[in-house]
Amino acid sequence: MRDSSTYTEAELIAGCVRGDRNAQRLLYERYASVMYPVCVRYMGREDAKDVLQDGFLTVFDKIDTYKGEGSFEGWMRKIFVNACLMRIRKGDALRFTEDITEAPELGGVEEYGVLEQLGTKEILDLIAQLSPGLRSAFNLFVLEGYTHEEVAEALGMTEQSSRSQVSRARSLLQKKIKELYNGKK
Repeated sequence: MRDSSTYTEAELIAGCVRGDRNAQRLLYERYASVMYPVCVRYMGREDAKDVLQDGFLTVFDKIDTYKGEGSFEGWMRKIFVNACLMRIRKGDALRFTEDITEAPELGGVEEYGVLEQLGTKEILDLIAQLSPGLRSAFNLFVLEGYTHEEVAEALGMTEQSSRSQVSRARSLLQKKIKELYNGKK
């Protein structure tokens, strides 16, 4: 039996479209480690595995809609982000979002030089500490590159709320980074 690396992406997709369980398993093996961190960013470690499974079920169900235009990984990523957002909405975590007109200015963390000392894991851990609503808006805007209009549509809020959530998330992250820096002195 061949492993996933010996199949082309097109062969795996075609197998999944046919409902071939082996192709589905191989596709999962190839992409689970890529999509899991996406789920962790939105859900935290506790719920990420459940959403990973939900996302793959959706991928297998909708794979025949992939037209071969653009990156397959990008197409899948969108499914996983949407699976996370659906889970967050279902849990009603977004009802705790707040509409603020202005985030307090904390000053840049660059002056502390701490960003150079933080690794990716540490930064993602700080993001994971945000509330689900703030984390979702921040991830969509900063990490996924959505516009505020797209964030608002994805999360069922106004553009102003999206701006507020991203601003609040940034402020809280700056505060956490300053606290981390002060603890390292």
